Amino acid sequence: MRAMLIKTYGKDSEFELSDVATPEVKPGHVLVKIAASSVNTVDTMIRNMGKDLPLSPDTPAILGMDFAGTVEAVGEGVDDYAVGDEVYGCAGGLADLPGALADHMVADANLIAHKPKNLSMKEAAALPLVAITAYEGLMRAGITQGQKVLVHGGSGGVGHVAIQLAKHFGAEVYSTGGGDQQIALIEKLGATGINYKTETVEDYVDQHTGGTGFDLVFDSVGGANLTNSFEAAALNANIATTVSLCELDLTPAHFKGLSLHVVFMLIPMLHNHKREEHAEILRQLAKISEAGALTPVLDEEQFQLEDAGKAYARLESGKGMGKVVIEN
Repeated sequence: MRAMLIKTYGKDSEFELSDVATPEVKPGHVLVKIAASSVNTVDTMIRNMGKDLPLSPDTPAILGMDFAGTVEAVGEGVDDYAVGDEVYGCAGGLADLPGALADHMVADANLIAHKPKNLSMKEAAALPLVAITAYEGLMRAGITQGQKVLVHGGSGGVGHVAIQLAKHFGAEVYSTGGGDQQIALIEKLGATGINYKTETVEDYVDQHTGGTGFDLVFDSVGGANLTNSFEAAALNANIATTVSLCELDLTPAHFKGLSLHVVFMLIPMLHNHKREEHAEILRQLAKISEAGALTPVLDEEQFQLEDAGKAYARLESGKGMGKVVIEN
């Protein structure tokens, strides 16, 4: 089969179109013919940082975590899938799990679900990592109907899904963005846009919450921005973040009695820990999508498998709007 191999790591490393053996299905897994895959920030981090990142696979490696495709073979012990089923998931491209930048991949049946019927393969491939992350964060932060929810980075991959899911769960959603394009997308998704470059945290907390703060903050920017989340949060509020690789003064969180939830959705893949929970989340996401409440935003640029390097560059450029997707 065709595969885009990466043989060395680093910012100048290149993907090479190679001919490799098609993997054989194994118990508890399915063999998927890949129709599309999407690029996530963690994919570019692996490519650039290599073994400085403890989850990077040994080279030569097939990267790519997210995918959508068709089941071609079913392993022993798998009852929920049959040959010909259309599926999607996030099941490889790190540690010892070969990824989706190939014609086929073997995926753990506990890391996939049937593809949402109303989405194309490209759209479905854009969802798994960001949507599982957004869903898990909102659930752990205890989202409930009627809450005022603030999403930091609402035009990004995780953020634009978090907006839609928060609305689906009945919240009143607000979201930060850094420019007219970003605010336009945020408002198209049904949230109230906040330009963080022109509005201070104090200003938008006063304007939208009467100074009391937001009940739940989903921070897909994280890092130093967590201090803004602490400032924007109401007393005893919940904050979910996807980026906490930082040193931070938690004093403001203490005096507000805040709960901080760190979401690292790769844990099931890395540690073979409760993988079936990802399958269940993907099933729930498919239902939400089929109900018309979740549609991924795709970047306008088109990429084929052999363009993997260009697709990664597109995401890293920061010029894309929505998920960067690679078609096979």
